[in-house]
Amino acid sequence: MIVCGDDALAHRLAAELHGVYRARVTVVIAGGGSLAESTGQRLAGGPAATLFGRFTAAVGRVPLPRQPVADDEPDASVRVVEAHALDDGVLTEAGVEHATALALVHDDDETNIHAALRARRLNPRLRLVIRLYNRKLGQHLEELLDQAARVADPGMDPAELDAAATVLSDADTVAPALAATAVAGTSKVVQADGLLLRAAERTPPGRDETTDPGLCTLALLSSTTSDPGGSEGSDSSGDEGPRLLPGDAEVAAATGRGTVVLDAVSATGPPMPPRRLGSRRVPLASLFSRRLRWSVAGMVIAVLALTLASWRLTGSGLVHAAYLTVLDVLAIDEPALDEPTARKILQLLSGLTGLLLLPVLVAAAFEALGTFRTASALRRPPRGLSGHVVLLGLGKVGTRVLARLREMDIPVVCVEEDPGARGIPLARRLGVPTVTGDVTQEGVLEAAKIQRAHALLALTSSDTTNLEATLYARSVKPRVRVGLRLYDDQFATAVYRTLRAAHPQAMTRSRSVSTLAAPAFAGAMMGRQILGAIPVERRVLVFAALHVAGHPQLEGRTVAEAFTPGAWRVIALDAAEPADRQRDLAAAPRHDGDAREPGLVWDLYPGYVLRAQDRVVLAATRQGLGELLAGHASAGSHGSHGSQGADR
Repeated sequence: MIVCGDDALAHRLAAELHGVYRARVTVVIAGGGSLAESTGQRLAGGPAATLFGRFTAAVGRVPLPRQPVADDEPDASVRVVEAHALDDGVLTEAGVEHATALALVHDDDETNIHAALRARRLNPRLRLVIRLYNRKLGQHLEELLDQAARVADPGMDPAELDAAATVLSDADTVAPALAATAVAGTSKVVQADGLLLRAAERTPPGRDETTDPGLCTLALLSSTTSDPGGSEGSDSSGDEGPRLLPGDAEVAAATGRGTVVLDAVSATGPPMPPRRLGSRRVPLASLFSRRLRWSVAGMVIAVLALTLASWRLTGSGLVHAAYLTVLDVLAIDEPALDEPTARKILQLLSGLTGLLLLPVLVAAAFEALGTFRTASALRRPPRGLSGHVVLLGLGKVGTRVLARLREMDIPVVCVEEDPGARGIPLARRLGVPTVTGDVTQEGVLEAAKIQRAHALLALTSSDTTNLEATLYARSVKPRVRVGLRLYDDQFATAVYRTLRAAHPQAMTRSRSVSTLAAPAFAGAMMGRQILGAIPVERRVLVFAALHVAGHPQLEGRTVAEAFTPGAWRVIALDAAEPADRQRDLAAAPRHDGDAREPGLVWDLYPGYVLRAQDRVVLAATRQGLGELLAGHASAGSHGSHGSQGADR
């Protein structure tokens, strides 16, 4: 496995491949050393030394060979290569011609695209996993790379070709989990085949209470969930940690622990139009001011009074009297020289009313023009706003989370310091109220109505900024629900425990984008399709679409027999024909008028025997999925490395 990148996602991905899947990993990072230097010299200083230190902290001390490990080497290893640019020479030195998969996780889309095109030419059978933020470009790039592999190697197996290129976005992968952190009742969500899977936390029922078990139980929460000194803030899997994918007997025995269940599977329609906040239609109340509306109402009353007076004094019909009054108000009627005195007085009064009407019309025109001019600008939070989510940061992740929240029709107020941030155009287009300013400055969170907010999502790229905003929000509203983005796990653990001890009645969650996204990228490198990941406390449960063929743990077994507690569980079956199956089950449904029925069946009969041509959706732990795929590798290869992964 080759990983190209030098940020948090790259090092967590390499640690995931090494620690979970026991794969031999080569990491290529940008640096200033010469490629002719030895590996040991390259690690003496600079980015490579820093990255290697992160590896040893994340997965323990691992061997670093100076030469590529032989195919029969039993121990997995990590090799770090430092290079100026991802050219053909660097990729060749990293072993791309004989590698199984290549992950390009640089933060620059152009760098990843260039490297992907080079790698496809060097090795048509190479499995590519590319990090791109631009989703439309990613779809076209997938098709291009797959077509290039098909042309270069016509004999490639269709199943292998289906996973030849995968474009992922770390922001898209973690957005459902981050958005669900701030929404009461939705908890964790994963999208699959146009359906929305909701994983909900359930508290232990009382003596005479019963709870709906949902479709299946995904996890037993740790016994210290409500304890301020509990370990929920860390990624450690100690005895008090959560139990993922427990067996039925274990669920029945754990009567005093909370659970996470697959609560609901509902069809997701097109993105809901913004209603509560940010409506694109300008209401009358905001188009015209209160004074102007009262002035117009007074003018209408004056015209009606003149109409009635003309009708009673002149003896003409009501319609004719109204017609004459309007003509007089608009000053387009003939002077009433030969008319009775009453008619002359009414015409003078009507003319005076018309003079008063002129400034009212001019004011209305100017107010309407000003309203439409500011309609395209960022809106301020309305005065009576409450129960909303305050979102800090409109970068890559914040933009995706904002889109998710608005699709669920959740009221949002954004706070962003940079007026040119990536998510500002989306907030303007959706009409989401946005406060521009430094969140650490006094008065910025108050402008976002934090004192009446339901939740705070601190998703900036700075840990200290997220922590400072969280502490200030808690001082204003101690019970506000908080989800903050923190990279360092030890720091996140300390912050979590302290906040929960200080505010035991308020919910606090610390999330790492790289930690949540790494399993999806690692899974794609192993040759399957990851639908999403949900956090259970600070562990991760992965949903994946997998072909049954070649997996002895699944093929020929019933759904009940294929369930391995603590490792994986079959939760859905793709009933569509292989030619009609949707390739990307995690993609959002297209609303172009095509009425395509979802192909996934969720209410599975436990005695159904899984066939080789079936495709299933699994809920799995990272270790369980690594074991499942290692067994698949051992069944389809002659090397000893896959067999050891299967034994593990």
